[in-house]
Amino acid sequence: MKNILKTLGVVSLMIWFTSCEDFLTEDPKGRLASVYFFQSAADLDASINALYYNLASETFSTEYYLGQNLYMGDDISSNPIGVSLGMYDRYDVVDNHTWMKMMWDHLWNDIKCCNFIINGAGNTTDVSDEEIQYTLAIAHYWRAYFYFYIVRTWGPIPIMLEKEADYSKPLCSVEEVYDLIVSDLKIAEGARIRYTKSPYIINGRNRVVDQASAKATLAYVYMTMAGWPLNKGTEYYQMAAAKAKEVLDGVENGTYSNELYDEYWKINSLLYNDDNSEVLTAVYYNRDTGGNGYVYADYHTEIAGGWNNSNAEIKFWYDYPAGPRKDATYFPKMYLTNVGLVDWWWDTDPPSRVTVRPCFMRSIEGQVRFTDYDWSDPRPPHSGNGDRSSRIIHLGEVYLWYAEAIGRAGQTNAKAIEYVNMIRNRADGFGPVADRSTVGVPEIDHVPVYTNIYPNTMNASELAEAAYNEHGWEIGGYIYGQVGARYWDMHRMNRVKDHFEFRKQDPMIEVAPGVFRNMGGIAVPGTWSDSKMYLPYPTDDVMLNPNLKR
Repeated sequence: MKNILKTLGVVSLMIWFTSCEDFLTEDPKGRLASVYFFQSAADLDASINALYYNLASETFSTEYYLGQNLYMGDDISSNPIGVSLGMYDRYDVVDNHTWMKMMWDHLWNDIKCCNFIINGAGNTTDVSDEEIQYTLAIAHYWRAYFYFYIVRTWGPIPIMLEKEADYSKPLCSVEEVYDLIVSDLKIAEGARIRYTKSPYIINGRNRVVDQASAKATLAYVYMTMAGWPLNKGTEYYQMAAAKAKEVLDGVENGTYSNELYDEYWKINSLLYNDDNSEVLTAVYYNRDTGGNGYVYADYHTEIAGGWNNSNAEIKFWYDYPAGPRKDATYFPKMYLTNVGLVDWWWDTDPPSRVTVRPCFMRSIEGQVRFTDYDWSDPRPPHSGNGDRSSRIIHLGEVYLWYAEAIGRAGQTNAKAIEYVNMIRNRADGFGPVADRSTVGVPEIDHVPVYTNIYPNTMNASELAEAAYNEHGWEIGGYIYGQVGARYWDMHRMNRVKDHFEFRKQDPMIEVAPGVFRNMGGIAVPGTWSDSKMYLPYPTDDVMLNPNLKR
């Protein structure tokens, strides 16, 4: 990735300045750029490099770009004394919210970058059709990704297929936007199964999106279309299951180079950061390149002097099954200044801490560069500007998407149940190839003993809920650009309203014998309406395009 970023300065600025600060701000000069830019194979490479550079800026910080609204899920919460992210916790986001406006602008700028490539790459001369097609496939994938984020966040939106802005663009229905998303992802399925040249492939693994990435994303898109708000139901759940199975079959027969790790912690570990066999879609960072070459690691102020924007929801932590997956997800204990190593619920009487909640470890880097954070070490992380890749999709999710889609379609089968048990066995420390002697589990003739807590007698509804819950635990608290973040699961199942009501009650939970804690400090106002499922359009953009008025 470092080699990619060396070429980015001029090219990314070219795309940035021929796009616009606001997606409705017209720049006539941009009309000529894609026509004359694509002259050689190097230009194709440069356009993809620039796209990834811009993409890196979107996934490195939830505060300004992707991920703000994911605080509306039941897994993660903001600082109770914060204002900007606290709006999402309260389901009360205002239309002039600066950070929301930044997220909107950046998403549309990225769509315009994709359009720049889609509308211009075919003009490239002296290159093979194959090189043009995989460049287009990458651009179509990311355009689908950005539209998928926008339509789930704002609902009906204009569809922009050109680089020029159009103030009069009408809103397209949610279904029309999904039609474009599906069309783009089907084009992206034509991407190379495995790339053959650096830096697109490193250590034998694809570093840019490929056929497996597109199929996995399409599976989740179909599952989303089956649920709220389109409610297309059984047919689309069946389509989601079929598409997920294409990925899993490709992994199992060696078509794709991905494989499931034997231990959960490896998925997000810096030890496997640059050569991760389980990740299907990722954005890679290198802090040495500066600019957007790094990901910001948000961590708890009381632990290590971070921004303290992100905390975990207590109920989600409480329901999370104990085991190695939970230990790799949350701080088992934390260091507090002048106190030492304590459980997260520790506090004085009267309370002395502003935030008394568990904290996620997934975005925090180690006290020494390129290492994982050691929660027992009181030293702060090496740097907030880190090297951790953003994991957009990992393989374990696809096994669970397949199982859930099968169940939601009203079916059940042994393979789907096997997949859910496989992910849970790994979570509990009984991974597919783990050394059982290290966890004290007996073996008979060296055959691993699995727990298989989900019986083959599960009905379709039980299967769907088991897969849904396991997916929440598999990815809960991870919000850096994830296709299927916990909030998105709740959104498609129309369960955000349930958490809204729970948060209004804010009950006390016994987190340890005789110790009760609640979220506290974030009052949820008003009553529920489905309008809370979407953010308001930014005020400035509504003034420019009246069609954005709800």
